Amino acid sequence: MRIAIGQLTTGPDPDKNLRLVEEWTRRAADAGARVVVFPEASMACFGTPLAPLAQPLDGPWADGVREIARATGTVVVAGMFTPADEGRVANTLLATGPGVEESYDKIHLYDAFGFRESETVAPGSRPAVIDVDGVRLGLATCYDVRFPELFRAHADAGAVATLLAASWGAGPGKLDQWELLVRARALDATVWVAAVGQADSGTPPGPAPTGIGHSLLVGPDGTVRASLGADPELLVTDLDVEEVGAVREKTSVLANRRPELWR
Repeated sequence: MRIAIGQLTTGPDPDKNLRLVEEWTRRAADAGARVVVFPEASMACFGTPLAPLAQPLDGPWADGVREIARATGTVVVAGMFTPADEGRVANTLLATGPGVEESYDKIHLYDAFGFRESETVAPGSRPAVIDVDGVRLGLATCYDVRFPELFRAHADAGAVATLLAASWGAGPGKLDQWELLVRARALDATVWVAAVGQADSGTPPGPAPTGIGHSLLVGPDGTVRASLGADPELLVTDLDVEEVGAVREKTSVLANRRPELWR
């Protein structure tokens, strides 16, 4: 399966960001991509008041993404914000395209490194997977990468890959943690992980996670197969779906689990 990783930088204006999604999706489709994955906060960057910008899944921004997916014949996965309780929003991944319509609300909220996402964002409560041409793909968002249970849940649901959208926070050691965690989650669940982050915005590190770039594709054996630098860039690459079965035969971490011991 050919996928595209769209490492872009979004700003506070959803309309401008939607035009970026359209431009990059068309480029990916021209390169033969079947799935195009954009970062968390593709609708509007962090550091922006989110509640006034949030839109429902049947609102104009999501409908714009649907039209882009329809026009290009691709499945588009992009981060947006939808209304939630108590004046908060949900940090939502929209996955849409021919034969696909799903959303995932980020389960694990980024109350870490001096940032409290839970003050403005309500947590999700269920994992989500999509089927594209008979290939099952899990959905995850940023801080989720620190929780292996979600990636194993994707594998248990039949996924051969997880699409991980992020807007990673900058700071000492954060790049090393990003790569280490993405590779570890691929090994934990023996799945491909396509991890796409916001490109480095060039702003000094602050409490809002605005992105560091360095998106990467990791194989089910934990090896990095492709990666980007800090700047905005489109990566089009192929997933060998059959490799997952071969790796699971040799590395039987899923079959050897003893979950009953930890309940």
